[in-house]
Amino acid sequence: MKILVTGGAGYVGSHCVRALVAAGNDVCVLDNLSAGHAKAVDPKARLVVGDLVDRVLLDQLFSAVRFEAVLHFAAFIEVGQSVIDPLAFYDNNVGNSVRLLQTMQKHAVKRFVFSSTCATYGIPPKMPITEDFAQIPASPYARAKLAVEWALADSATAWGLGFTALRYFNAAGAAPDGTIGEDHDPETHLIPNVLKVALGQRECVKIFGTDYPTRDGTCVRDYVHVDDLAVAHLRAIETVSPGAARYYNAGTGRGATVREVVDVARRVTGHAIPIVEVERRAGDVPELYADSTKIRAELGWTPRYDKLDDIVGSAWNWHKNHPNGFDDRPRKA
Repeated sequence: MKILVTGGAGYVGSHCVRALVAAGNDVCVLDNLSAGHAKAVDPKARLVVGDLVDRVLLDQLFSAVRFEAVLHFAAFIEVGQSVIDPLAFYDNNVGNSVRLLQTMQKHAVKRFVFSSTCATYGIPPKMPITEDFAQIPASPYARAKLAVEWALADSATAWGLGFTALRYFNAAGAAPDGTIGEDHDPETHLIPNVLKVALGQRECVKIFGTDYPTRDGTCVRDYVHVDDLAVAHLRAIETVSPGAARYYNAGTGRGATVREVVDVARRVTGHAIPIVEVERRAGDVPELYADSTKIRAELGWTPRYDKLDDIVGSAWNWHKNHPNGFDDRPRKA
């Protein structure tokens, strides 16, 4: 299958590109490399450096390649930053998605997999979260993702788009062979920041809020291995069909607190990892973990990495062997 992957040089996107290529697909990656890395892209995939804001480029690309399907990862992801600058998130995450969908409509491409988020549920009334929970997002980031889901649903009705929206929980870990992994600049995700302390690159881990109504007062999140997410995308693109709208939670069904993540990292790395307790962070919710019954039943997806020690261990393998990440752009202080 000829597949376009937007944001395919990013963290989750690059792992998915590798899985798509391994399955025999002809993959083209479109990425502006503002947050992605050329070195992360599978060498058997074609990398086009460009931006979704460029309608001319999109039209030329779709005309030249005749894609059969699109996987859309390109987006801003920092929840806290979305609270500070919400319009940037609506412009990039919603506006660029609309431009992409308009190009697909023009070229009659009707198979789409969207990188959505569990954050669209906001603060759920109970755990675990099922796909039929009300979506009441608590941040501009999450509201922008939900807006794209609405655009997809309306496109399915209006012009027969077939799509699957995968509502991620917390992507974590790295490729088992240690060749690609997580490398954001700046880094805002918990596990890599914990491991940076073990590497001596940070003095401590900041815990944002210790008074949440959870078992130890810190936030609970469902950590799913990035390669398991890649398999979920592969299953999704293989089963999506024109006119059909599908939504799946992509998580393990178990949650870990921030303190528990730190304890696992201490065990995996053998390093002392100091913590500093600070105030809550805007946009965070106390507890998020999935009921993944639907995706397991309908796509036959079962996470291979079901232990947090294994997820953190794969991330540690990447970070200790690539302490500067892909090292293909300047670092921020």
